[in-house]
Amino acid sequence: MSSIIGACLVTILGELPVWGKKLYFAIILCVLLAVGFLTTSFVSFYVARDSLEEQISESTLPLTSDNIYSEIQRDLLQPIFISSLMAHDTFFRDWALSGETDPERITKYLAEIQSRYDTITAYFISEETRNYYHPTGVIKQVSEDDPADGWYFRARDGKQPYEINIDHDTVDRSRLSIFVNYQVRDYDGNVIGITGVGLAVSSVTNLIETYQARYGRTIYFIDTEGHVTLRGSGFGDAHSLQERPGMRTQATKILTSPGASISYEHGGHTYFVNSRLVPEFGWLLIVEQSDYSSDARLQNTLFINIAISLLITIVVGLIAFLTVRNYQKRLEELASRDKLTGAFNRQIFDMIFDQAVQTSKRQKAPLSVMCFDVDGFKEINDGYGHPGGDAALREVLTMVRQNVQDSDVICRWGGDEFVVLFHGKDRKEAMTKARELADSVRNAPVRFGRDHIPVTISAGITEYRDGEDLDTLMARVDNALYTAKASGRDHISLS
Repeated sequence: MSSIIGACLVTILGELPVWGKKLYFAIILCVLLAVGFLTTSFVSFYVARDSLEEQISESTLPLTSDNIYSEIQRDLLQPIFISSLMAHDTFFRDWALSGETDPERITKYLAEIQSRYDTITAYFISEETRNYYHPTGVIKQVSEDDPADGWYFRARDGKQPYEINIDHDTVDRSRLSIFVNYQVRDYDGNVIGITGVGLAVSSVTNLIETYQARYGRTIYFIDTEGHVTLRGSGFGDAHSLQERPGMRTQATKILTSPGASISYEHGGHTYFVNSRLVPEFGWLLIVEQSDYSSDARLQNTLFINIAISLLITIVVGLIAFLTVRNYQKRLEELASRDKLTGAFNRQIFDMIFDQAVQTSKRQKAPLSVMCFDVDGFKEINDGYGHPGGDAALREVLTMVRQNVQDSDVICRWGGDEFVVLFHGKDRKEAMTKARELADSVRNAPVRFGRDHIPVTISAGITEYRDGEDLDTLMARVDNALYTAKASGRDHISLS
């Protein structure tokens, strides 16, 4: 029966196999990434090698600086992507729009984000209540009168969907962190809050160490006044650009421009310097290179870039494959399952029935149908409300599912009416199974809060006749169900 269902889902979702679509997409994406990475790496290598000494200040160093800048930007894309997912998460927005009831749900959500993506924090500030939600709970209410909360109102009123700022953590004021503040909008486009994640500034320092080892350059950050804000090992004792040997006369040119290329002499060597403003930080990225760089260093850089590029390509391809697979699985569920009970919906049952008839003929096995509904379902809804009715349907389907075979198919036909397709059972065997199901339902009242709702079912049973279509079969089983209902509650009729 699982093969029947699988065949039906493939028919609904397309002619190509599902796994084939996902694999095809992942392969194409990997090829494009690999070509892009490899092209960039080899072009950079050959241009630099042809003019190693003469073009350091005009070609090699700016190119290296651009690569470092791009990689820093790339590393910032992950928290931006995470924050974007949070801001556009339907559960997230619906929870805020529904009145922010049960705050434990959102704190649990934020804790999961923090744990899964290894961020130092995750948060949500509601425009409605001004509550600052954190994985540990509501830690405060932001206020326009509090200067420390100015970032929230700036991000809320910003024209861009997000901003990146460096500030002290609200929970731990001693910790300097990088925050991605993303606007959360309702379905009409109105801002209903700010969400995001935080990264430790120390993580950027680790990136500096990585880039220095990879490119053989000296890398550091300075603020707009020339103070050194972040640096890697081997930098020296200078705390500002003016204190760095040989740089004092060039400091003004670097600080007054968003990007500059200069050179200076020190210790018998020429040092080439490239600066570039990182607007997300408000800092200048400084990359220095001496004139004794070798061609071997460029080759090592090329090989490392290729290895990293291949790794990134594999990781991105794998992530794309898994993402498409998850979305495909969700689409399959939406296309084939009833949301409340998990039973198959009526749309797919037509296809399942056709496949079941073919299987029955091929195996020369009987095929029977049971149609049942919940007795007095309207009274249950009236007495316990729709949540009580929903609970009754879920529990009844749970008991039915536990007492049928894996090869049997359960479908929600409409309202409180369900159909069970018994593969390999004739009408008498189906009748016996129907009585067992009715006994199970009768003997297990549905628990709803402090109440126990007594539930019974009435059912009609019939067996498929050769050459019969689904409409004719369902008309006969509906008549049997009508006869059972006319006899009173908890009855089963055979057609």
